[in-house]
Amino acid sequence: MLSSSSLNGAPKQRPPIALRDTLFGDLPLDQWPQDTLHGDIFPWSAFVSARVALASGNTAAAIDLWKKIAETPELESRHAVQAWNFLRAQGCEPAEEIASQVLGIVVEVGMPEGLDLLAAYADHSARYYNYSGSSVVWDYPDTSLDARIEQLLAASAEIVAQIGPWDDERPAAPQEGYARLSFLTPSGLHFGEGPMDVLSQDPLGMKVFGLAADLMQALIGKTGAL
Repeated sequence: MLSSSSLNGAPKQRPPIALRDTLFGDLPLDQWPQDTLHGDIFPWSAFVSARVALASGNTAAAIDLWKKIAETPELESRHAVQAWNFLRAQGCEPAEEIASQVLGIVVEVGMPEGLDLLAAYADHSARYYNYSGSSVVWDYPDTSLDARIEQLLAASAEIVAQIGPWDDERPAAPQEGYARLSFLTPSGLHFGEGPMDVLSQDPLGMKVFGLAADLMQALIGKTGAL
């Protein structure tokens, strides 16, 4: 059973931020960005200013900055997801017409050797991290993967339409033999999880896994060109 409770009532210690954690758009305020190296570049500058405003008690100013980020077109999708994560924490919910918009998907498969992980976003960027430690990062150098990513996000939207957002902390990576499909939306994280052989036979899950596998192979095929 998934649970966010701590053992014996002891305060939970925040685990170190891992590469996996950067893919979901739900990092804490002090981690996006971690420092001010990008503080003069939008939207990093807006995130830093919002953090300062919130710390000084000016919640309204912070909300305005996060809304500006969320509503700015052409930004990296994870910025929009992060902005909505901070907005919801202050009680600001997205409008119904955009609440279930799929801004990204993270596919995780627990392998005997480790975790296989694929992420794709509405900005047409994608990442594949193999359990071996090898990886492919696609930061939209051209449009050749656009159709695959759009098909994957469209199939993801079919699942999001049937499941509500998760209202607790994001769970740890799935264990060996299990898979998880995590959908990133303005309304929060939606996900489906189960044994790989069961989840991959679900009609909707099967479609998403097939499209994810196709994108993964395309990413691997790009390694010589990146």
